Amino acid sequence: MQAADAPEDYLRKAMAARSARSRAMYARRGLASRSTLDRTTHAMLLRQLYLSLYESRQFEKAHGIAMQALELGILADVLRQDAARAALANGELEAALAHLRAAARRGPASRRPFHLWTLGSTLFLAQRYAESVATLHRAVRWGTKDKPLYRAHLALSRIAAGERVGDLQETINTLAEAPCGQGYGRFVLGHLAYAAGEWAAAKRYLEAFVKRTSTSRPALGIALEGEVRMARATLSKMTAN
Repeated sequence: MQAADAPEDYLRKAMAARSARSRAMYARRGLASRSTLDRTTHAMLLRQLYLSLYESRQFEKAHGIAMQALELGILADVLRQDAARAALANGELEAALAHLRAAARRGPASRRPFHLWTLGSTLFLAQRYAESVATLHRAVRWGTKDKPLYRAHLALSRIAAGERVGDLQETINTLAEAPCGQGYGRFVLGHLAYAAGEWAAAKRYLEAFVKRTSTSRPALGIALEGEVRMARATLSKMTAN
């Protein structure tokens, strides 16, 4: 009789799964295993179950699983990010912001800039520009390798808040030349170029962002739906004019 897989084996299979359904199946088998389940493996199996529910757009259930994983005390700041994504996708902005603030407070210094930037970008999309500016200032102060992205996003929030931003083209150039100018950086670059009146560049950046996001893994596509809507709205403005 073939021995059952250990929880760690199910975790590996869940992480390699190509569909939300398979991911959930392996995660649940790992969680139901009779073998000893250490806290780290337990938390990571719950996280895989969370991802499967999130990808299936079962956001309330996904949030509940993230909260359950948080009780294990493993990677609490990462799981707060997960909970925030599920809450935001479920239309619960204040709950999402509370999770992101907790992640920024409790996460290690190496991840704090990312948490602050995520909080600032969420506030930006919610059009709470003054709060976004204050938060992104902190991300810039703590940031290291991704500082050009944080600085550019800060400039974008300041513009949205009605502030005058100097050296805008230098900010654009610095981000465009940095590795963090790819991916999400295209969203920020596109809107900064739009603000600078460089519509050809803005169109190129925003179209690249939308195309890349639409072909990305499902979880990322869901997480960036707000940015995609804003990018498409900006592209429509340029087309109309």
